Amino acid sequence: MTTPAISRRQALAILGLAGGAVALGPVLTACGSSSKTSALGADAPLSGKFEGVTLKLLVNQPHVTSFRDVLAPRWKEATGGTLEVTASPYDQLTSKQILDVQSGTGEFDVFDYFYFGLGDLVDAGALTDLTEWIDANGNEIGVGGYLPSIYDPYTLLDGKRYGLPYDGDIHILFYNQELFDRYRVEPPTTWDEYDEVAAKITTDARGAAYGAIVSGQQVPMILGCSYINRLTGYGGNLVDESGKPALTSEASIAALTHLVAVAPVALPTPLQIGFDQANSAFLAGQGALLDTWTDMALRAEDPTASKIAGRWGAVSLPVGGSNTTPRTALDAGFGLGISTASQNTEAAAAFINWATAAPQNLAVSSTAGAGIDPVRGEVLDSDGYAQVVTKAIDPIRAGLNGSPLVWPKQAGAPKLLQDLVDQLALAIDGTQTVEQSLDNAQKSWESAAV
Repeated sequence: MTTPAISRRQALAILGLAGGAVALGPVLTACGSSSKTSALGADAPLSGKFEGVTLKLLVNQPHVTSFRDVLAPRWKEATGGTLEVTASPYDQLTSKQILDVQSGTGEFDVFDYFYFGLGDLVDAGALTDLTEWIDANGNEIGVGGYLPSIYDPYTLLDGKRYGLPYDGDIHILFYNQELFDRYRVEPPTTWDEYDEVAAKITTDARGAAYGAIVSGQQVPMILGCSYINRLTGYGGNLVDESGKPALTSEASIAALTHLVAVAPVALPTPLQIGFDQANSAFLAGQGALLDTWTDMALRAEDPTASKIAGRWGAVSLPVGGSNTTPRTALDAGFGLGISTASQNTEAAAAFINWATAAPQNLAVSSTAGAGIDPVRGEVLDSDGYAQVVTKAIDPIRAGLNGSPLVWPKQAGAPKLLQDLVDQLALAIDGTQTVEQSLDNAQKSWESAAV
């Protein structure tokens, strides 16, 4: 992912909002973004009629269905307005949003943004400050209904809010029940058990299927998620309690060691497996285990897209080492923000309020292929949502109602996350040892905060 170069001043803030980082708080407050940004007034509308107004959205490629097929017709019916949706590959999304503003093109009104790219977007002056508008209209927006685990991580940066939560992304572990029955194994609760199950199925299936699908494409959203899922399982964090990088911790070493060890029995070749390849292989019945986003439950149960409908299950991510408490991470979640280049800020404000409200959140979270997960407690707890995700509801609720690990999101965070996955890939490829890779990543993160 292409990201702007970061200054030493910006780098001081990079690690501050990763899970558990509290000690750097006073420093981070003094080192906020150096870019000025526009602010939305408190009197901007929450709703309205927008006939003749076309809102242009730049969104993550997997989210196109949610905007184009689910929300656009409803928005047209409710307001008379039109949504024009442009998709970007996930590894280019943040940089394209920044480029649209800084190039002067100003084509888009609304950005569907990665929360870990929030700092880069704000630093580039690409996102409108929504603080005053949200504070003045909190009850009408229903901010108390957003899940506490994601509201601040997705929207808050240096005391200001720049968006509203749209996609409550976490990972859980999905499994192929048919393969489990055939090879007489049970859903793993630990990463050691995961390894045993993966090895047994791959060995016994003799090429007909694989015990695991490991998503290892060399971008933060893919390989970063796979590593962080295991990091949380072993009880680790990206930073320690003092806010310093913890990439050489015992838990981090165990997490990467696991990724290296499982690669030979996983669907070939992990470093070439991205979002689409992993999903397609699992839905085709080629792999028994896949840790991925929770909307897989809708895809897996859709007989038009899945060969394993009715023959899958889901559990919380495994644990490892001395850790016995399952924990997930906020793996690449999304908010909706308003571009500072927008000429339709009133319609854009009304749209992001409407799009993240409970009825729309339930609609997109309940649509197979939309790629959206709940951001509101009333949706997560609803019978309607439970009915569509079926066997995955318990681990989904446990993850989002828990205390997920939060990725760094200050300016420069995507660059450091890319540095990390580049080192992880070298270990998985066998070019470096686990310890060498993590030591290099640790030094990269530390040097950014010097």
